[in-house]
Amino acid sequence: MPNITYPASTGRLRGYLAAPSSGGPWPGVVVLHEAFGLTDDIRRQADRFATNGYLAFAPDLLSYGLAPRCLVTTFRTLFKQAGGRAIEDIDAARDYLLEHDECTGKVGVIGFCMGGGFAILAAARGFDVAAPNYGIVPNNVDTVLAQSCPMIASYGAKDRTMKAAAAKLERALSVHGIEHDVKEYPDAGHAFMTGHTGNWTFAEWIPGMGYVAGAADDAWQRVFGFFDRQLRPVPR
Repeated sequence: MPNITYPASTGRLRGYLAAPSSGGPWPGVVVLHEAFGLTDDIRRQADRFATNGYLAFAPDLLSYGLAPRCLVTTFRTLFKQAGGRAIEDIDAARDYLLEHDECTGKVGVIGFCMGGGFAILAAARGFDVAAPNYGIVPNNVDTVLAQSCPMIASYGAKDRTMKAAAAKLERALSVHGIEHDVKEYPDAGHAFMTGHTGNWTFAEWIPGMGYVAGAADDAWQRVFGFFDRQLRPVPR
């Protein structure tokens, strides 16, 4: 599948497009990466969606300049929770799929770690479904999610950086009557849905972090079941 560029807020950014081998058009999914950037691990997550019949696009939110500066700017946007370059670039990634000839016009968003936080912020910005995974829940979550799309979220109980995040997110979604599925896995920590490889293998050895096969398998089954219900036409 190709590495491409796409038009974003201030020029063109890099990204990775993964498409099923046949049978289009397909619903689209924007895949938002961790703080490590658009790695081969995230490309494999996009490929996972393509294998399951989705047109998946993973934008590289850190590709507009020097990586450290991009990362700082991107995290500022995440914690500011009121717009910024990264949000605009995610909107542009959504629009790229909406304008793609092989997209049905239905688009979801999924994110991991940093990308999970952005998936929460993006949930009320024109997506049809959102899947934040161990993402930061904003302090103003009630305001952010007032007009949210349906959401499925996964957290690990052993993730010390996200204590009570699942409960906080579920309360906000329930208050607004948003269809949702929020689950916290007792045996999982941070980043449990992605097996890190290559330069990022060290993440698997950090206490409270790393791939947990049983929890990951269950979370992915939930994600695809939820996305299928929200993004695919109802059979007649």
